[in-house]
Amino acid sequence: MSTLADHAFAKMNGIGNEIVVLDLRDSKHVVTPAEARAVASHVPFDQLMVLQPPRLAGTEAFIRIYNNDGSEAGACGNGMRCVVRRVFENTGQATATFETRAGLLNCWQGPSSDLYTVDMGVPKFGWQDIPLAEEFRDTRYIELQIGPIDAPILHSPSVVSMGNPHAIFWVEDVNAYDLGRFGPLLENHPIFPERANITLAHVVDRDHITIRTWERGAGLTKACGSAACATAVAAARLKRVNRTVQVTLPGGELTIEWRERDDHVLMTGTASFEYEGVFEPSLFASLA
Repeated sequence: MSTLADHAFAKMNGIGNEIVVLDLRDSKHVVTPAEARAVASHVPFDQLMVLQPPRLAGTEAFIRIYNNDGSEAGACGNGMRCVVRRVFENTGQATATFETRAGLLNCWQGPSSDLYTVDMGVPKFGWQDIPLAEEFRDTRYIELQIGPIDAPILHSPSVVSMGNPHAIFWVEDVNAYDLGRFGPLLENHPIFPERANITLAHVVDRDHITIRTWERGAGLTKACGSAACATAVAAARLKRVNRTVQVTLPGGELTIEWRERDDHVLMTGTASFEYEGVFEPSLFASLA
């Protein structure tokens, strides 16, 4: 029987990004893709955030992040805020450091008690770092389009890595496109050897961007924190916005700062608790 049978979990969300937080710091068990899919069939989520025992001194946990298709993600900003709220409420802390596949993330509460900030680290722009399947010297725009060559529907995205690959298409209206149709095609395009998160972005003004995202391994989502970070950075690289912007997603608002002194990206937003539960053993019966 799976170690997850009868194990407690917390259902949360980060501005509509459906998150399950699972604390396995007292166990050496590593969640398998099949177990993650089994959890998703019982408690629908965009990301499953699993706290494993810390591997580095000074960190609270090593975080493994699973999409609802069982694949692993390197980063999830909205999920990290949920983890941060959960840990802070249980310990009384106001600051903490976590390790993920994308690196170390420093987190803190504020500027008010219902807001949490995650330092998402330094974005990467090199084509090999994103990664792309072929060289592009300037990743502010790359040659990629959907639709006829002479009249493409979407074209020339900016690409950025925030610990996971992002492609941002600049549009006038983020709701004017069938992202549920184009998202899977673009996510799995051969130019992205590790697939990619696909975002439609509209620059409202120098302090405000609106986005919609098709999330790699999860599909259409109300919110994607790393996509908000990637979009803010990409827009700033194009000199279209300031280095601190408000990003509007279908699920709510995030404040993104691309800090000038060290190029770290700071994401600030809320994290909501929904309920606690226990995984039924029957979920994992077929995995034995």
